[in-house]
Amino acid sequence: MLIDKNNIPIVAMEFMNDVHGEDIDIINSLFELIVNYEQNPSEENKITFNQTYQEWIEHTMAHFQREEKMMEEKRFPPYPFHKGEHDRALEKMHDIFHTWEKTNDIGILKIYFIEELPLWLENHIKSMDTVTAIFFRTGLSPCAIH
Repeated sequence: MLIDKNNIPIVAMEFMNDVHGEDIDIINSLFELIVNYEQNPSEENKITFNQTYQEWIEHTMAHFQREEKMMEEKRFPPYPFHKGEHDRALEKMHDIFHTWEKTNDIGILKIYFIEELPLWLENHIKSMDTVTAIFFRTGLSPCAIH
């Protein structure tokens, strides 16, 4: 297991916590597939990984779109910053996948999953998602100008 769900911060909106749990399940599954491919670089393992990675991208896009829609509807003041983080994360996910497709270098994926992704996810939840969830629940934002 790459990421322990018990170590992920809880935010003030349950639907966000639920989707974070789903994210972690998918990320952990992908990491297992990376390790499997590294040990047995078969075409079948590559196809399974690629399909699961695409499902993760789709899941992440739906996750981000739901949050972004609520931020827009509720007029969340730092919406552009939060959306920018989502956009950068998706771009990174796509870039890593395209590099993998071109090079077949599983090490690129392994480094991303071990060194970058867990840290980004935890920091994003602790900062952006925590503030956003409080705003969704209370209408108050520490980013608002009074």
